[in-house]
Amino acid sequence: MTRPLDGITVVSLEHAVAAPFCTRQLADLGARVIKVERPGSGDFARGYDQRVKGQSSHFTWLNRNKESLALDVKHPRAKAALLQLLRTADVLVQNLAPGAAARMGLSYEALKAHNPKLIVCDISGYGADGPYRDKKAYDLLIQSEAGFLSVTGTPDTPSKSGISVADIAAGMYAYTNILSALLLRGKTGEGSHIDVSMLEAMGEWMGYPMYYAFDGAPPPPRTGASHASIYPYGPFVAGDGKTVMLGLQNEREWKAFCDAVLQRPEVATDARFDSNGQRNAHRDALQALILQEFSTLSAAQVVERLDQAGIANARVNDMADLWAHPQLQARQRWRTVGTPAGEVPALLPPGVNSAFDYRMDQVPAVGQHNAAILAGLGWTAQQIDALQSPQAI
Repeated sequence: MTRPLDGITVVSLEHAVAAPFCTRQLADLGARVIKVERPGSGDFARGYDQRVKGQSSHFTWLNRNKESLALDVKHPRAKAALLQLLRTADVLVQNLAPGAAARMGLSYEALKAHNPKLIVCDISGYGADGPYRDKKAYDLLIQSEAGFLSVTGTPDTPSKSGISVADIAAGMYAYTNILSALLLRGKTGEGSHIDVSMLEAMGEWMGYPMYYAFDGAPPPPRTGASHASIYPYGPFVAGDGKTVMLGLQNEREWKAFCDAVLQRPEVATDARFDSNGQRNAHRDALQALILQEFSTLSAAQVVERLDQAGIANARVNDMADLWAHPQLQARQRWRTVGTPAGEVPALLPPGVNSAFDYRMDQVPAVGQHNAAILAGLGWTAQQIDALQSPQAI
């Protein structure tokens, strides 16, 4: 079965989250991804924790389907091997420190002379130019710089996202930009340079709150797990202490909610609540009314009423609930992938395609594929052994 990126070779000087997330998705579609790591320690994300059979949770998530080539790129012969690899590669992805790739001679301008078809994708915090170009950037710092913390949390406490949302955003835009560049290369025959910044990726995702605060208007308030501008839309505690998440989108649903869930149809026309703007203005009063009714019901009974009324709702799940989610099981979304410590379960990538199956191959050990990759470049066993003595691989 042919996959979309079969025959495409991606070389990645990557660490942490943004670039590995991008390249893992390319690998899921069939690309050969060669992950260049430090000899010995490898990608520093390997040491973030030991939660997956002694291995890092981040690394296990982001690095299936890849080959690991351990190279000390500061060593001349190791760097020569990398440049040899790039002469026939299709894509180079890197998220090293600002300017590091260029200092090693790995800029798009330097590489395209040897491989005009090469696509180079640089992922950084702030982009290749501008006053913030050389500023260090980590996920939480970009969440803060992009204003994400100003709209997330409670009125008293700004909160970061529970996942690396800035890294993930940058990785997603790198992934889609590379797919676009491959399509463009199919038309022009030439490679291109992609400059993805975490700040700009998050800036795109912050479009709604930016426009909400357009022309000096007040920004969306921080409202915890509730929607900032639609009410009721958020968590409500039932009489058994469990929480139900529900969301209303329009006045028809508001009337159905009052009739079938609250079983108090007169509330729908109460002047304090007869439009979304009014419900927002009187959140405290409406919340008290809803909680009073829910206090006589279990969470299951609340959900039953919501379902009967056609009101969107959800459980407030934890990680154990997600691992065992019946919808994921019913749609057969789980597979297993190998790791250096044994097999672990893994979710298939989002999107079911009738024409192909995703790759779900193993997570590599540091330098696991050194000999095979270098031999594929024409290196002899003696030449490969010679690189090991100075620990260049």
